[in-house]
Amino acid sequence: MDRRLCNVSLLGLSFMFVFTAFQTMGNIEKTVLKSIQNDFPSFTGDGYTSLAIIYGFFALCNWISPSIISFAGSRMSMFVGACCYTLFLVSFLWPTTMLLYLMSALIGFGASIIWTGQGTYLTLNSDSTTMSRNSGIFWALLQSSMFLGNTFVFFVLHDKTNLDASTRTLLFTVLISVCFLGTIMFLVLRSPVSSEGNENEQGIPLSVVKEMKNSFALFLTEDMCLLNMSFFFTGLHLSFYSGVYSSSIGFTTAIGPNSKQLVGLSGIFIGVGEILGGFLFSILGKKATTTEVGSKGFGHSAVIALGFVTNIVAYGLIFINLPNESPFGDTSAKSFIEPNQYIAILCSFLLGFGDSCFNTQIYNVIGKKYSENSAPAMALFKFMQSIAAAISFFYSNHFGMYVQLSLLVITLIMGTLSFFKVDKSLDDRYKEI
Repeated sequence: MDRRLCNVSLLGLSFMFVFTAFQTMGNIEKTVLKSIQNDFPSFTGDGYTSLAIIYGFFALCNWISPSIISFAGSRMSMFVGACCYTLFLVSFLWPTTMLLYLMSALIGFGASIIWTGQGTYLTLNSDSTTMSRNSGIFWALLQSSMFLGNTFVFFVLHDKTNLDASTRTLLFTVLISVCFLGTIMFLVLRSPVSSEGNENEQGIPLSVVKEMKNSFALFLTEDMCLLNMSFFFTGLHLSFYSGVYSSSIGFTTAIGPNSKQLVGLSGIFIGVGEILGGFLFSILGKKATTTEVGSKGFGHSAVIALGFVTNIVAYGLIFINLPNESPFGDTSAKSFIEPNQYIAILCSFLLGFGDSCFNTQIYNVIGKKYSENSAPAMALFKFMQSIAAAISFFYSNHFGMYVQLSLLVITLIMGTLSFFKVDKSLDDRYKEI
């Protein structure tokens, strides 16, 4: 196997194990914390608040993460970030409100360096001809975590209407062990292969102020301002499918007596959609490359258009299927139709596939357009995405399903049009070469 491809595959596997634990926990955190509150009324920790803190600190720390990558290198930065994820999960063994929110802040910092390191490492192991393939492979491996973790949750919650203490302990222990395995795997990543050698793996410190100025200057460029709309949409979509939607299914008691078990099944089908998208767009990567130089093919904008249609269909079906009160807690209310579990699970798949459409193409554009400035570009992507996710998790405690879906549709339209504009300029640049 080509060394670059081997590096990308090992990177994807490392992320797969870490995020098998974290994304599974994010998918069920609201439900889990509700069950803890039932057993311990003094515990007041809230799942949406925890996730809002995570993404709020994630956003802020993205401004310093390029400097950390410059100092420690991408591999060590990703290892430290993964350690933060493990500590966050460990904290659930001793549930206290203060510890929950403190660890939420810690994982926000860890997320900033693990994702900026990932973007840098992936870019350094890719070029213009392999970026589509590599980003697709990485995304498919990463999102296998949604399938694996939620399959486990599905069977653990079989025939359960409440998460008792023994069930929670089993969940936490398994997820912590899986996350720890992924953390250790970061230690065996090999040095990135780059013809330019433009990653600092030697630990030479760069000025934090200089890196922040560089990031801010990039942030204000025309194309980055346009991409920010796409980034912002992916953040709202991320928070919706990873923390709100599956919990809303579980809270909709009118869907049937197995509504809690459907939380895990929803996560499984979100993962199936993500994985299918990752592998599909990896296979189509070569055709996407030919599009950029003027030939006919399945390019970035075509994939985004597919994602737009997929998400619109998903939002519309959710609107008519789940009641407005479903994000807040158990409800017997109905929407425009009798809540249907098959429609709910179909929408899970569509949400995952639509997310894959956007994220794989964003990785492609960042890797190609900002190949010489990958760390700041990836940090800005994660900054806007996490700001949006933090805002979304904050308002999820206040806005019902209908308002949340309306905001998703508005930002989807704006993000899609903005991406088309940037992709056209990138296409024109390739034609000139």
